[in-house]
Formats: sequence, C-alpha cells, structure tokens
Amino acid sequence: MGVLDSVISILPEVKAPAVPQSLKQKLVWTGVVLVIFYVMGTIYPIGVDPTRIQQFERLDILLGSRTGSLITTGIGPIVLASIFLQLAVGSKLVSFDLNSIEGKKKFQGVQKLLAIALSFFEAGIYVMSNYITPVGSPASQFPALLGSLFLTQLIVVLQIALGSIILLYLDEVVQKFGIGSGISLFIAAGVSQAVFLGAFNFTADATGIPGGLIPQAIYYLFKGEVLSSFWALMPIIFTALVFVVVVYVEGMKIELPLAYGRARGLGAKYPIKFMYVSNIPVILASAILLNFQLIGAFTAVPIADSPDLKAGIFGTFQNNQPVDGFAYFITALPSPLLFPGGYPAYLQFLAQPREMMHILAYGIALVLLCVVFGWFWIESTGMGPSNVAAQLQRAGLQIPGYRQDPRITEKILERYIPIITVLGSLFVGILAWFADITGALGTGTGILLTVGILYRFYEDLAKQQLFDLYPQLKTIVRM
Repeated sequence: MGVLDSVISILPEVKAPAVPQSLKQKLVWTGVVLVIFYVMGTIYPIGVDPTRIQQFERLDILLGSRTGSLITTGIGPIVLASIFLQLAVGSKLVSFDLNSIEGKKKFQGVQKLLAIALSFFEAGIYVMSNYITPVGSPASQFPALLGSLFLTQLIVVLQIALGSIILLYLDEVVQKFGIGSGISLFIAAGVSQAVFLGAFNFTADATGIPGGLIPQAIYYLFKGEVLSSFWALMPIIFTALVFVVVVYVEGMKIELPLAYGRARGLGAKYPIKFMYVSNIPVILASAILLNFQLIGAFTAVPIADSPDLKAGIFGTFQNNQPVDGFAYFITALPSPLLFPGGYPAYLQFLAQPREMMHILAYGIALVLLCVVFGWFWIESTGMGPSNVAAQLQRAGLQIPGYRQDPRITEKILERYIPIITVLGSLFVGILAWFADITGALGTGTGILLTVGILYRFYEDLAKQQLFDLYPQLKTIVRM
C-alpha cells in the first residue's frame, strides 16, 4: 500500500471552500459546471472523423455522455470505479476503515485513481473498435495526423480520457461548491436535453415536417390532420405519465418507530422507502444489456455475401446495431422519432409477431436483472437487515417494546427490507420497460434517473434555504 499511498497523494484534489457557500453561490457554481459540460459535448477531439461517428442514444443518456465529443465516455469511468470499489468492499475483497477520516480519504483516493485508469481504458475501446473513427483509418477519407494511424489513435484516446478526467474533477467541484453531485447533474442534463430536443426541435426534414413532437403536432393541426396531431403528442403524454408516477412513488415509505435506549422519551423513525434501492437496479440492468450489445458488435465478424452485416455469438449486427439474435431481443426498442410515419407507424411496427416477442423478451430480461441487482446491491453495500440492525445498535437505537438486541431488530427488519427490495426492483424495471415500449422521451431509464435526481435536488435546495435562514441549524445537524 506504500506505493499506492504515494500515487494517491500526488493526485490533484479540489479543496473544500474555506467559507461555507450560500445558496446563491452554490447555484452559480452548479450553473457554471453545467455550462462547461454542455460546451464539452459540442467539441470534437482533434483527429476524429465527424462524419463516421456512431451514436448510442441509450448509452449517452445513461452515462451523461455524447459519443464522438470530449465527453464520449461521460461519467462511465466514475460510476464503474464506484461500483467496482463498493462491491469489492462489500464482498470483503479489500478493506477500508470508513469510520475514520484517513480511511475515507484513502477510499476516495483509490476510487479516483481507478476512475482515471478506466477513463483511458474506455477511451481506448471506443477508438480501437472504431465506434469513433480516427482520420487515417480505412473507413475515413481524411489523412492521419502526423502520417501515422497509431499516433492519431493515441492522440484521440488521450483527448477523450482527458475529457472524462475533467468531468471527474467537475464532479468534485459540484460536491464541494455546488448542490448535489456532478454525476447526478450530468445525467439529468443529458436526459433533459434529449427530452427538450425531442419535444421542441423545429428543424424540418426533407418533407417539411419538424423533428420535435410539439412542432409536429402544430404542423399537423394547421393542416387539419387532428388525429396525426394527437399521435405526435403520445410520447410526450407517456413521458409526463411516467414522471408523475415516479414522483408519487418517491414519497411512499414505511416508517419504523425507534427509541433511544438510554434516553427515555426521545424517539426517531427509520424510513424504508418503497424505492429502497432507488434506481440502482435499473442502472445496472441497463448497463448489462448495453454491454451485451457492445461486446456482440465488437466480437462479430463480417458476413461474406453482405459486407455491411456482421454475425457473432450474440446475433447479427448492421452498423454495430443488433438486427437479429440474442442481442436484438434484449435490446430496447427504437424510438418512435426514428419512424418516418410517426407514432402510428411505430404502433404498426410493434404489432408484428417478431416485435411482440422482442417486447416480451426485453421486458423479462430487464425486470429479472433489476430484481437480481436490487437484491445483490443491498447485500453488498450494507443495506441488508443485518447491517441496518448493527448500525441502529451502534447508534443506541431500538424498536419500542423489544429488547435492545441486534438479532431481534434484524428479524423485524427482515419482515420489510427483503420484500420491499424485490417489489421496488420489480416496479422500476416494469416502469422503465413501459416507458421504453411507449416511446417516452429520454428513455425509461433516463426518466427514472432524472426524476429521482430532481427530487433530491429539490430536497437539497429546501435544506440549504433553511440553513441560510437559520444558520444555527448547521451546528445542530453536525452534532
């Protein structure tokens, strides 16, 4: 660990502010980081052929990224580093004393170092597998930088990795100077952009029909096609419906009464929310399904008679998108915005027997993975009944009417936590599946993530506003 400590000690770090930031200052810092994020998403790395970039809409939404730009990998390295390290700690592969300041600092340092390493690794995968085509490659019409394809690839990898590292430190800036976290901010920003463009894009195609759903509805309305105008608004209606349902469910919880064993009369409540594991199951499930697509496209080989098609163990691919096989049936359906005939053509597409099987297979895979990852997450991150019982014991809390024994507390928690974990995981999986098949803007996973993020953002704003009005509360909270 001596070498590791030395490496961690030289990593740059964003220092916490010497003076606590006011709500206005935090909003300014958050806004500045958001502007930088959007600007980075419009910059192509030097050496990239912009005409050969393949877009991955779902991956971009999930990772707060924009394929082909400086933020191609987005928050992927940060999230993966966090997941890998938490799973390693939960499974006792590595040990950190997270109750001490030194232990927390070492944990954060290792996580940052792992995220930086993954930034280079993921950037290399995108470039070497030609998801991002460098100039000088056989598929590009432009000459290589410095006359060398290898040097061009290296330069592009370095730029994309640097973009991810910048996002890593912007995340620290938001955590220490802004509101919430940069990871949540970038995800919400990417989904919000997708929803806004999908709803309000005024750019028309060759036939003169606007790309955004609301301009489309107005366009059809002026032409007297009321039914077409209604169909154009369907994805927006489903987006709003999913948004309302998630906001409502966020407030559903069971409050377990608690009492302080050494102080009679003082009580507390332990809230067990219906979405106990939040959106973690659907994030991990979506990531696994997307990885099947990426690995399948990477391992597939060209078909002799059809050079634009590739086949492998996970199915058949065209332009790195699955068109048949296992990877196709566990991949989310295309957006209705991609269909020339709009939502009616999309519904006709879904009515095909093959696509109905596709819907069913995708739904089963997504929901089952959500349940598996929900259960795995609580067991590996200290959210299970035994871990929660031990935490309450250390805090001197007990359930009224029962002895202060962690075994008794654990048995009571086992009545709630496991079943709520399964039900909550089922709910987020089914809701994400419903949003995906109805064509809700921003994808089902994206909406689930964004609603949860905005809900917590609102809570943080309310708390910060309360602290600004009553500064003495900060002292009480610290105590």
